[in-house]
Amino acid sequence: MQDILFDFIAKYVSLTDDEKNAILSLDIFRSVKKGTILLKKGQKSKDSYFVLKGCIRTYYILDSEEKTTAFYTEMEALTPPCVISKTPSEYYISCIEDSILTVSNSDMEVEVNSKFPKFEIICRILAEELLAKQRIDFDEFKTSSPEQRYLNLMQKRPDLIQRVPQHQLASYLGIKPQSLSRLRARIVEKNKG
Repeated sequence: MQDILFDFIAKYVSLTDDEKNAILSLDIFRSVKKGTILLKKGQKSKDSYFVLKGCIRTYYILDSEEKTTAFYTEMEALTPPCVISKTPSEYYISCIEDSILTVSNSDMEVEVNSKFPKFEIICRILAEELLAKQRIDFDEFKTSSPEQRYLNLMQKRPDLIQRVPQHQLASYLGIKPQSLSRLRARIVEKNKG
């Protein structure tokens, strides 16, 4: 698993053997079973996640209904807002597949960044990329119809269509599962004509 992580990091900076060993010494690799809840509403946490394999999602429970807000798959990072604000979490994080994650916390990051400043560069670059992506995703969501959202998802993250349960996908798109079924049928019909 460490090779996957090191290959990803190599896209941004090259690591020395000492730097790789510093990462390995943190014992950050975790295998997590499908259905595991990593964070619950009301919990405090210092943990940040990086998905090496698998899929995790964030969601709220509002009026007894789950509202999915994001999916994180291979080579995507998630730092819950409660880690930054040091307040109880507003949402849940769960694994929707058996997953292999790195789990780190701010104490580890401070320690590694002080020894190896290039890690701070990686974190800054990743944070900037993530912020830009989330801004674009939010704008697209706010300015598009459910059908456009689905088509965007098919274009940008087609793997989610196969990997994610339909009710969670519908929730992510902001529609009911029945609406997603009708929407898919309508798209199939359009493509025939």
